[in-house]
Amino acid sequence: MIVMKFGGTSVESAVAIERVANIVKARLDRHPIVVVSAMGKTTNKLQALAQAAIAGDRDQYIRQLHDLRDFHSREARQVVPLDQRAELDRVLDEQFQEMTELVKGLAVLGELTPRSIDAISSYGERLSSYVVSLAFEHYGVPCVHVDSRKVIVTDGRHTQAAPIFDETYKRLMATVAPLAANKVVVMGGFIGSTEAGVTSTLGRGGSDFTASIVGAGVHAEEIQIWTDVDGMLTADPTVMPGGHRVKIISFAEAAELAYFGAKVLHPATVIPAVERNIPVLILNSRRPDVPGTRIVAEAIKGVNPVKSIACKKKITLVNIQSTRMFMAHGFLRRIFEIFDRYETPVDMISTSEVSVSLTIDNTAQLDRIVEEISAFSDVTTEPDQAIVCLVGENIRYTPGVAARAFSSLGTINIRMISQGASLLNIGFVIAEKDLRDAVAALHTEFFRDLDPEVFE
Repeated sequence: MIVMKFGGTSVESAVAIERVANIVKARLDRHPIVVVSAMGKTTNKLQALAQAAIAGDRDQYIRQLHDLRDFHSREARQVVPLDQRAELDRVLDEQFQEMTELVKGLAVLGELTPRSIDAISSYGERLSSYVVSLAFEHYGVPCVHVDSRKVIVTDGRHTQAAPIFDETYKRLMATVAPLAANKVVVMGGFIGSTEAGVTSTLGRGGSDFTASIVGAGVHAEEIQIWTDVDGMLTADPTVMPGGHRVKIISFAEAAELAYFGAKVLHPATVIPAVERNIPVLILNSRRPDVPGTRIVAEAIKGVNPVKSIACKKKITLVNIQSTRMFMAHGFLRRIFEIFDRYETPVDMISTSEVSVSLTIDNTAQLDRIVEEISAFSDVTTEPDQAIVCLVGENIRYTPGVAARAFSSLGTINIRMISQGASLLNIGFVIAEKDLRDAVAALHTEFFRDLDPEVFE
């Protein structure tokens, strides 16, 4: 039994869905369970129409609803058999009627709560999974649709819900596993429900997480994440095109890359897979013959010290200094209590006796944070920065990696340096305007010679 997750670009149109059907059909002997994201940019469109509703722009949200209904109907009718189209229209009418009532309610309230955000956002995956299940039947793939909200049980932290694993695994084993023995199970990613049955979501990118949860719950032999790239690359293709495919990588390395900006994988995805030691594959739905990247518990070490270069844009550097805190305990505690109170995560940190430098990517509460810290320290902030991370298990065993990295950067100014506590990464902060040049220089230095067992 395998789990196959297809992202929004993999199911964005009738053509894309047909491609997915053929990929799944070629793997029927492995009893696939298919998890799908919303079609294309549907989640963004749903949230935009919700914003229009609370702003009182009735014409706008009605038009957006019609456009979204037309899009799903147009693409679905190309992949749904004639004898199922009446049923398709009935379900679409039902779903969009529900959605319209919800949006009208938002317009009356003039407020968007986390619970209502989850309610409106859930329709993307609810619609796509239904359309894909009908399409599979059209292309000769025997399947059954399962509403993920019936089996993925979460806490009540709306928009960022955490799964209740014991109950979820119990339901997956009782419901999904028996169905997958005879048919392809199709489910929507990203969505679940609380123990009280209220619709919830796992946060943006949560479809990867859903696939991992399902894989762990049914004891799958493999979890496949199908996207629009050939796998994990040695550099972010949006920053530096032409990177090399990483054939195999460890769970720890993949998690580090995901956290520090690699968009190909949701950072939480590996957690259930690690616990059950299930390999995760990153594959390209547009090029299904490419072997992709295999993520396993213990990867081949290889001869290259670095597996990939990750980077994170739109970073703000916060510098905190206080000579009054020299040799005083509680300095860091006071700082991080303030960040915690304003729910602002810190990415990287570097400290000395009287100063702390740290990075954040969410500046919504930065003014308030600076105001509070200024009561006992001098604070400066530097926007428009970027984090660059060299990631690889061999870093800890290879002397001179930092020296090679900083030497290759030449005249690029480094604002902050951090050695990861996991010993898997060396990270530093530079101005975002220097990012492309920095990544290119590092890539030339560390990937001049490639281990063929690890890279292609």
